[in-house]
Amino acid sequence: MSRWRLPAAALAGGIIGAGAMWSLDQARGGAVGPQVRDYLLAHPEVIPEAMTRLQDRENAKLVAQHREAIVKPYASAWAGNPRGDVTVVEYLDYNCGYCRAALPVVAQLIARDPQVRVVYRELPVLAESSRAAARASLAAAAQGKHARFHEALYAGGPVTSASIAAASRAAGIDPARVPANAQAELDRNLEVARTLGFSGTPSWVIGDRILSGAQPLEALEAAVKAARGD
Repeated sequence: MSRWRLPAAALAGGIIGAGAMWSLDQARGGAVGPQVRDYLLAHPEVIPEAMTRLQDRENAKLVAQHREAIVKPYASAWAGNPRGDVTVVEYLDYNCGYCRAALPVVAQLIARDPQVRVVYRELPVLAESSRAAARASLAAAAQGKHARFHEALYAGGPVTSASIAAASRAAGIDPARVPANAQAELDRNLEVARTLGFSGTPSWVIGDRILSGAQPLEALEAAVKAARGD
């Protein structure tokens, strides 16, 4: 996973968890403390699971607050079934090698699940060339040729002005026709990413769940299944 920010979720989760336990103990007159302590000492494996569930609940609240900004695609920056019952959102940077490696995994997901819609969101945080690539990608999306540009740029090796131009030619788009709202889209993506506590690219939102880093096909399929409530 290409990192650009260290998350504070673990620290916050620990504080929240400790506070919740203390509140419960106080509400019961301090009687529950020794029993809880003894149980946790005997079964320490439940602590990570409890913290994961707590973090999942907090993430679900944040995702719900920003749902439209997350799942509504920018023009043609989507793939799969436009009316799919589950949307898989990938936040990506074209300079991120793990994002490049995710390309065939996402293709497999779409091929295996005809009810999935994938939405691509630009998160150019690694280099200035990332921002240039993101602007060209949004231009391609606005011109209805995002998929062609997306695949061509990943196939073109390191991101440079030359590779962006080559991908634009291959996709048949004019990279200079950057939409007027492109910067607003990039700013909104960055704001949402910070709010959700992303620590790098790729980052994923599937249903109410947030996944960080490169994911195997099985992990994406499991998250899709969970989003369906299966």
